[in-house]
Amino acid sequence: MDLIIYENIIDICAICMLVITVMAVMSTYMRKLIQLFAIHSLFLAVLAFVVAFYTDNSHIYITFTLTLVLKVLLIPRFLDYTVERIHVDKEVRSPISTPGSLLICTVLIFAGYLVADPMTESLTTLGRNCLAISLSIVFIGLYMMASRANALSESIGLLLTENGLFLGTMTISYGMPLIVEFGVFFDIIIAVVIIGIFAYRINRTFNSIDTSYMRRLRD
Repeated sequence: MDLIIYENIIDICAICMLVITVMAVMSTYMRKLIQLFAIHSLFLAVLAFVVAFYTDNSHIYITFTLTLVLKVLLIPRFLDYTVERIHVDKEVRSPISTPGSLLICTVLIFAGYLVADPMTESLTTLGRNCLAISLSIVFIGLYMMASRANALSESIGLLLTENGLFLGTMTISYGMPLIVEFGVFFDIIIAVVIIGIFAYRINRTFNSIDTSYMRRLRD
């Protein structure tokens, strides 16, 4: 397969991930957020498979498998189970309106390209065009974590941010050392389980998973 075809597939996957990240910020329903994260991770898995096939790097195939099993299948199912247990399949309250969030996402995408532009020229890797997209996804994911009051939607923002970081490492340096990637995946699993437990406990205590209620603990 020609190099340009590999680059086009990777660029398409990265652009789709960026679009899905913006859609997640616009979304107001938990189950849709979980579905968007699963699709987001699926594009990341496809991208990892293309990079693995191009570089013939066996440890990237392992990353592809872990991404597919954990992020596309297991984590979304666990989050769906949590939503079902605590009955929060309703609109997620956000202090910023949808047009305002869209404007902020546009600014963050511009910032991602502005930061990445000086570094892109010196890159020679397969996904050199993805650095700006990777930074944009990270910025938008962090914004989502900061702007949402719902514990589970904040966790989706964290997972999207992590996907953005993986996109950057996968396309710029063809992945991290395998032991580091195992550690990251393990941390993700632990973080999601802890978030699910805390969401359940917060819901039982306050009859809501709005993290703003946690301020009452200071009183």
